[in-house]
Amino acid sequence: MYQKLFKYLKRAIIGFFAITVLWVLFYRFINPPVTYLMISRAFERKFDGKSWKIDKEWRDFDEISLNLKKAIIAAEDARFLEHSGFDFKAMEHAYKKNKDGKKIRGGSTITQQMVKNVFLWPGRSYIRKGFEAYFTVLVELFWSKKRILEVYLNVIEMGDGIYGAEAATQKYYKKSCKSLLKSEAALLAAVLPNPRRWTPANPTAYIYRRQAIIRRNMNALNNLTFD
Repeated sequence: MYQKLFKYLKRAIIGFFAITVLWVLFYRFINPPVTYLMISRAFERKFDGKSWKIDKEWRDFDEISLNLKKAIIAAEDARFLEHSGFDFKAMEHAYKKNKDGKKIRGGSTITQQMVKNVFLWPGRSYIRKGFEAYFTVLVELFWSKKRILEVYLNVIEMGDGIYGAEAATQKYYKKSCKSLLKSEAALLAAVLPNPRRWTPANPTAYIYRRQAIIRRNMNALNNLTFD
């Protein structure tokens, strides 16, 4: 009995690793058509009596403004091109601030946030955090930084039912994300902590302060190179 159980368990583990590795490799070359978050948000809208809405339009890496790439890195993950998926300095900083009772965003990297959006479901359980760490390792192993940022900029939530740089830029600025100005890109990045609460269309004083900080930090990213 135990031998059979061990045999099935072994097959299940091998199958899990095989499926997840193939899944990650598949999205290295094929753009994710939709994410769990997009679908769940759309159902939330329906339950609230609103229309079904998933506004998104994929743009390849070179079709996205360098200003937006700089703004996102400056706002979300300043050491994105240096770490291997985990920024332990940012995690330690976030832990200390949270321990002191100060509100601060977590230490998640762009890779981790992309993994949450593309491969996982919303939530804060230890099980999901374990899967997040696992997929982060796989993505950093098989993807380039360029691909990670490209996918992130195309799936990230940027408003109620709005996903990705192109849909957000069309909504708020009525133009393509390729032609975003530095100030516009910084403002889009400034609302990312909570894009359903804040909007570039009606920025608060707090968002304007974040925009100014992001613009200043963008100046230190003049020589970005992606593999």
